[in-house]
This record gives sequence, C-alpha cells and structure tokens, in this order.
Amino acid sequence: MYTRWIEKEGFTYEELDFLAGDEAGIKSVTIQVNGENAYGYLKSEKGIHRLVRISPFDSSGRRHTSFASCDVMPEISEDIEFEINQDDLRIDTYRASGAGGQHVNKTSSAIRITHIPTNTVVQCQSERSQFQNKDTAMKMLKSKLYKLELEKQQEKLTDIRGEVKDISWGSQIRSYVFHPYNMVKDHRTNEETGNTQAVMDGNIDKFINSYLLEINSVNKNFD
Repeated sequence: MYTRWIEKEGFTYEELDFLAGDEAGIKSVTIQVNGENAYGYLKSEKGIHRLVRISPFDSSGRRHTSFASCDVMPEISEDIEFEINQDDLRIDTYRASGAGGQHVNKTSSAIRITHIPTNTVVQCQSERSQFQNKDTAMKMLKSKLYKLELEKQQEKLTDIRGEVKDISWGSQIRSYVFHPYNMVKDHRTNEETGNTQAVMDGNIDKFINSYLLEINSVNKNFD
C-alpha cells in the first residue's frame, strides 16, 4: 500500500532493513521515503493498523484479525545539533539477510544500535559496507531520539489540549475489513470507503488529507 502510494506521488524509497515473517509475509521492514513534504503527509500514518480478512494461510478459510504497527519519523537535518553520548550505545553486527532468509552477503555487515537509556533500537543492512550501514543507522537513531524529545514536550501540552490517545494494541487508527464486507475506515476522522482494493493500491490520500485537516483545525483552535 505504501510503496504504491510513494510511486503514485512521484516519491522514491529505499529499503533499509527487512525481516521476513517466521512462516510467511513480513515481520518488520524499514524504508526511507524521499520527496518534498514526505514526512508531512506520512506522519498521519503513525499508529496501529487493523486487518480483517480470510487468511490465505488458513486451510479452513476462517476469518483472521491481525495488526501492524507503523512508526514514522523525519530525517534530521545535519544543521540540527543533537548530541548522543557514545557511552550510551551498544553496537552489534550481524549477517545481512533478505526475504526468505537468503543471505545478501556472507560478512557481518548489518548493524544494530541500541540506545541503552531509552531502549531505542535501530538497524540497517541495506549497504554491503559495515561503515555505511553504521552511518545510516546512526542517522536513524538521531531521528528517533529527536522525535522522542519532541513527544516529551508535546505531552506537557496534554492538559491544555485534552486527552491524546495512546498508540497501542487495541487502539487502532484504521481498520481494513475484507470480510464479511469491504470497508476501510479511519477511526480518528471517521473517513471511510468501500473500495478496499483501491486503498491497497495506494489510494490513501483521502485518509491522509482528512487527518491533516482535522489536526490543523485543532492547532488553530489551540492557537
């Protein structure tokens, strides 16, 4: 859904990390989206997404509900000063692997960095060079920690702006229902459509725009 939306918007993306599911599908994937205002649009997608369908992996044809967590963070500009204490980091190397468990290379070039005080973990295996993967992973970590700091500041406004819904399992922002009917509904704005296939093909602009308009309205009222 997202890669098709990216292509439709004329943006580009690069896969930074990929972990295949234990049996099928994707366990986790990290991509970098490049394009003007990419973060401004995609920040609306942060949260829990709920899928209801007849699982193709269930021979009994039963309906299954599954969840995907989507996190979105901006790339921090080089001119923003944000220091990271190297003593707070644990850096591990491992062999990069692609979908299906096939090795991209036979050396331990993939990098995993853990920021111990916040237990923030980033990893990158998109490059063959360990140095390049480390450099990309550090940029990802810098972005995550910077975003965490902004969220801490935002929490201070909670009492003024009202309750902010936690992003956690059971508080999904959007549901994608393929059975027993077809509907995609955003629970924050009540925007919905019955054309689920179009949404899967990347037509999510109505959800993005509705959310951004609502947030803009809230911000104006706050100001």
